[in-house]
Amino acid sequence: MESGNQTHASEFLLLGFSAKPEIQFMLFGLFLCIYLVALTGNLLIILIIFSDSHLHVPMYFFLFNLSFADICFISTTVPKMLLNIHTQRKVITFAGCLGQTFFFFVFGCVDNLFLTVMAYDRFVAICHPLHYSVIMNPQLCGLLALASWCISVMGSLLETLTLMRLSFCTNMEIPHFFCDLPEVLKLACSDTFINNLVVYVVTVVLGIFPFSGILFSYSQIFSSILRISSTRGKYKAFSTCGSHLSVVSLFYGTGFGVYLSSAATSTSMMSLVASVMYTIVTPMLNPFIYSLRNRDMKGALSRLLGRVLPLSNRPVTRHS
Repeated sequence: MESGNQTHASEFLLLGFSAKPEIQFMLFGLFLCIYLVALTGNLLIILIIFSDSHLHVPMYFFLFNLSFADICFISTTVPKMLLNIHTQRKVITFAGCLGQTFFFFVFGCVDNLFLTVMAYDRFVAICHPLHYSVIMNPQLCGLLALASWCISVMGSLLETLTLMRLSFCTNMEIPHFFCDLPEVLKLACSDTFINNLVVYVVTVVLGIFPFSGILFSYSQIFSSILRISSTRGKYKAFSTCGSHLSVVSLFYGTGFGVYLSSAATSTSMMSLVASVMYTIVTPMLNPFIYSLRNRDMKGALSRLLGRVLPLSNRPVTRHS
């Protein structure tokens, strides 16, 4: 790396959390457990949906994609963080940082868009139940899934390519456990106006608009539920979107918490904790929310276990 006030970056230092060895050991165990639970839970969701024909409907098709995106999302940051803690080497190359930034935005945006699509699916199911099968046909579901992935890739590619034009100061320390784009931009010595403009545009298009769509969908859903006369009918209608509403609240609650905490305080530790909730804890909790709050998922899990356990308990026949 060149010396001086400005250079083309070859590597960054991810400062992460505390440098104390005993705390590092605890953090490694904690995040490893969270990562394994997240992988297991989301893979189980994917397996259940794939193996049970009762769940081959639009809602669970989108949940299948959401669980896959959650696996990729948490895998973008946690393995590198665990490696850095284990080796006590905090270096990440510039190419590695670009790659991490790209995939972080891809899977984060995919999460966001699929939550929006799932809100639309619940809106059609509750507000237009008689036309649900016609509106949410397989062609539309496939198109919505493909569009979500393509839009996320294009938006993330735009943010990453503009990052490549920057020159950086000699201070290459990122006070985070991954290459968080706002923190990376703070290290740039060249003009970041274009980068910030792209960030704002992508945030509005892939963040604010989808969130507004979710709010609109649920305003219509709640309005339809309130018009139902029976209490049992209201409960049944609300229970069909309870799991999704819980995931939406968790995703956006922790996501907004990152930016509100960053704006309210300059303490890097507060920003780190908020980011952990958003990038690590949320993908871990999503499978629990869908499995514990959803009767269809619990029924499918019981059927799956019913097929697997008898096979494992079946006595082995020996031939003489």
